[in-house]
Amino acid sequence: MYVYDDFDAAFLAERNRQFREQVARRIDGSLTEDEFKPLRLMNGLYLQLHAYMLRVAIPYGTLNPDQMRKLAEIADRWDKGYGHFTTRQNIQYNWPKLPDVPDMLDALAEVGLHAIQTSGNTIRNVTSDHFAGAAADELTDPRPYAELIRQWSTDHPEFQFLPRKFKVAVTGSEIDRAVTRAHDIGLRTVSKDGEIGFEVFVGGGLGRTPMIGKVLRDFLPVTDLLPYLEAVVGTYNLLGRRDNKYKARIKITVHENGIETFRDLTEARFAEIAPQFDAAATQEQLDRIKAMFAAPAFRAASDLSYQAAHSADPVFRAWADTNLHAHKADGHAIVTISLKKHGETPGDATSEQMRVIADLAEAYGYGEIRISHEQNVILPHVHRADLPALHKALKAVGLATANVGLVSDIIACPGMDYCALATARSIPVAQEIATRFDALKLEHDIGPLKIKISGCINACGHHHVGHIGILGLDRAGVENYQITLGGDGTEDASLGERTGPGFAYDQIVPAIERILRAYLEIRESREETFLNAYRRVGLAPFKDALYEAERDAA
Repeated sequence: MYVYDDFDAAFLAERNRQFREQVARRIDGSLTEDEFKPLRLMNGLYLQLHAYMLRVAIPYGTLNPDQMRKLAEIADRWDKGYGHFTTRQNIQYNWPKLPDVPDMLDALAEVGLHAIQTSGNTIRNVTSDHFAGAAADELTDPRPYAELIRQWSTDHPEFQFLPRKFKVAVTGSEIDRAVTRAHDIGLRTVSKDGEIGFEVFVGGGLGRTPMIGKVLRDFLPVTDLLPYLEAVVGTYNLLGRRDNKYKARIKITVHENGIETFRDLTEARFAEIAPQFDAAATQEQLDRIKAMFAAPAFRAASDLSYQAAHSADPVFRAWADTNLHAHKADGHAIVTISLKKHGETPGDATSEQMRVIADLAEAYGYGEIRISHEQNVILPHVHRADLPALHKALKAVGLATANVGLVSDIIACPGMDYCALATARSIPVAQEIATRFDALKLEHDIGPLKIKISGCINACGHHHVGHIGILGLDRAGVENYQITLGGDGTEDASLGERTGPGFAYDQIVPAIERILRAYLEIRESREETFLNAYRRVGLAPFKDALYEAERDAA
């Protein structure tokens, strides 16, 4: 992974020093809250429903064990002993006290972490495939390109005050695990005549006006990456609306001007500025970055212990069959550690759990950790021989739930329990769905399913691209939950279709149960997933099942 040099360290130290002074001025009254707000947002500090919240960047979702231990230490020293991993591959601390935040930032800097540009109308944390560098289906590791973009975008003088926030995602596989088409810019590495380049998507995004990104370039050479991104963001910076924040995202800019006009303006801007970029220097920097992302020396060993445990232990077998994914190296597996134990808050990890994960990454995972946008933790490189011991250690701290990709592996925003913008609760709904289907023992029978829950129209829970999406709204002071079906955040990205009237808080879990019982009756075989069944039969039979009681009563 990328290692900070002296320049990076000095930059962070000076940035944190400045913010420490700004915090002191806010505390002594020299700065009003209105004056302080843009300063704190530039350093990832929000004012939420009950307290401040600090959002820490985990660039492209990659951590080492020392960084994870530092996150645990911060949770213990300055928060309530846990952190919340988000859909932006960040971690949030929900209870810091303002005077402590500069010390938190200095502690993060000790291990090369920060909170810069995790908020504000700027280019946010660059996200990537959580299986990066390990996936068997990967064309190339996307993280060096994500790091190059991070360096280019951090404190970019032209792009600190964009019309609205701006998000970039990079994937290195045809299988899109980074939701690239729901980003302002999505990059997918592709090969053309033996050359690696990028398919470029623009104008994706969720929120109150969800849109799937459109192809801006079908092939962009690597050497053109930075000037082309500069052209895209620069074009948006000029065209983007500043008169209405609800229409300020690039998706609206592309929609109002048309993809062809936006493409023409971008290409013209690119032709103008590309000669100003030193391609050789960029390639030299990229080569230096790539060297830091070299694959570990994968060991060769027998996996007889794994085979024996898989045959003899049904609990281990269920976990292995659900939480492991194919690795590019023989004898190895990618391990997803679920942060979705039934009844727990999706995405939360205690400081003890963080330390155990750090220890296990060192013992069995070549010292590498990833955070997924699905709010889970990944050990990307584990030899199969070590999986029984790893599973035993995870069980001891409540991290061995065998539910990755199933009903209870729910993405949920913090909702009204924490967020000042939320209009309904998300966390309790996720908890109740998980415990309900665990009690019914239907989770594994239902199979692959993506449920995503948002507590307001800002869609931080990605509900628009959930196979089942749930949106919590306020209706005359009462929580009301709308359901969408058929969304997809992969390479076949689609937005969910609204089923009809929403449901009260105490009705939403039974409503989800009706949908899934209908699926079990509709599917042609166990191999037909919920999403495939929905695409085959459409909305009507699910809508019938969902509103049957209301129709009969009428």
